[in-house]
Amino acid sequence: MRRFFVKNIIFIVAINILVKPVWVFFIDRVVQNRVPHGDYGTYQALLSLGIIFQIVLDFGITSYNSRTIARDPDQLPTVFPAMLSARLVLMGLYMLLGYGWGWLLGYRGWELNLLLGILLFQSLTSLLAFIRSNIAALHRFKTDGILSITDRLMMVVICGFLLIYPPTAHSFKIEWFVITQAACYFITAVIAYIVLRRISNVKLKFSFHLPTVMSIIRQSLPYAILIFQMSIYNRADAMMIERMCADGKTQADIWASAFRLLDMVNILGLMFATMLLPMYGRMLSTKQDVQPIVKLCANLLLPLSFVVAAAGIFFSGDIMHLLYKGANESNLHEYRMVFSWLIASFPAWCLMYIYSTLLTANGDLKILNYIAFGGVVINLSLNFYLIPHFSATGGAITSFITQSSLAIAFVIACTKVLKLQTNVKWIMALMGYLVIVVGLAYGIINWLPAMWLIQASVFFISCLLFMFIFRFVSIAGVKQLMNRNNAENE
Repeated sequence: MRRFFVKNIIFIVAINILVKPVWVFFIDRVVQNRVPHGDYGTYQALLSLGIIFQIVLDFGITSYNSRTIARDPDQLPTVFPAMLSARLVLMGLYMLLGYGWGWLLGYRGWELNLLLGILLFQSLTSLLAFIRSNIAALHRFKTDGILSITDRLMMVVICGFLLIYPPTAHSFKIEWFVITQAACYFITAVIAYIVLRRISNVKLKFSFHLPTVMSIIRQSLPYAILIFQMSIYNRADAMMIERMCADGKTQADIWASAFRLLDMVNILGLMFATMLLPMYGRMLSTKQDVQPIVKLCANLLLPLSFVVAAAGIFFSGDIMHLLYKGANESNLHEYRMVFSWLIASFPAWCLMYIYSTLLTANGDLKILNYIAFGGVVINLSLNFYLIPHFSATGGAITSFITQSSLAIAFVIACTKVLKLQTNVKWIMALMGYLVIVVGLAYGIINWLPAMWLIQASVFFISCLLFMFIFRFVSIAGVKQLMNRNNAENE
């Protein structure tokens, strides 16, 4: 199982590295720099509003579906029509509710039109995620990995053309950005359904039997509540910053600039979680020991997250100045502070991707919801106090505290519920590596007289060497995992 996981995660990471950074740096970032000042901040705030109300859009169906099909793939032809019908009804309710709340929050005119487009492509994103959850549940991870980049690949081509073609390049509008995303998600959803139909017996039919739909909703309710709470403590910051600050649009722009980079590095953890949920589910249902997979993921993700976080903090000013035209001498400090606090939370995100996914696969929704509720309380309380005093920086500090608290809670809960062994030596090795990473970053910046890009390169190479010295990654271990002759022993 470990060999199967490693081979698939290498493939998925490789294809995502080829496409998604191009989207983040050459499309999404360029759009923010190209559209009128404040427009992207408004887009980000409206996007956060749409994500918060995904409880109505998803209602936990995707997570519930992935866990159910992973445990019993034979249920797919029966369950799919009912879940698809429920999904389409929820999409309509979601768009009505999201639009109504936008109006109540004071958005008017073009902002409401923009919100409508965002709600549409969020609906299509959710539909795509539902179809892909069935493909992943069947352990077709490579197929799912290709589908995960299809939408972005199309967006890169279309938006790239609009940003380069002279008649549209200098008059690019945020509305075009939204329309392009909606079109690409729709096309990818159609492709995903065609793929699913070819690898299974599902048929495109609607079975809106109210008792069946209500039964699915009741069973999905714990997942829905969890997703709603996660949406609040992960996404409320941008909307609160835009609404609560006197210069809300500017602050939302700064927040979006920093959060985009955190979102990009989080792609790695999200890819792990996407594979781990059905894999954990299958392993738990067959009484297999999950600890080796948990440790393998932690050894791959945590050391790398320490390196990324340290680099982000120590080179924050250089990174933001390089990427954003708004990060000039007058407000570079604010850009730097927001990004530093947000990227510092990356190790916590990685821990949550590993451990909260395991609790989800085990069906411990009650525990997950209690922890998530604590995250909501921490996040909203701190945001209401810190944002008026420190603007976007206050939101970033809140995010760091919230994610770190949740990560610790998930690890403790997972260890107790699933009786995972506590390896003190391993934990001390991780802490020792973190100290070395921070020390390297400090030393290289202060004592290596070179351009910051050279300093960063030396830092990454040094950290990679120490990763092997600490044996978080072992060449011999990787060869063993990839050796077909040992597959049956794993």
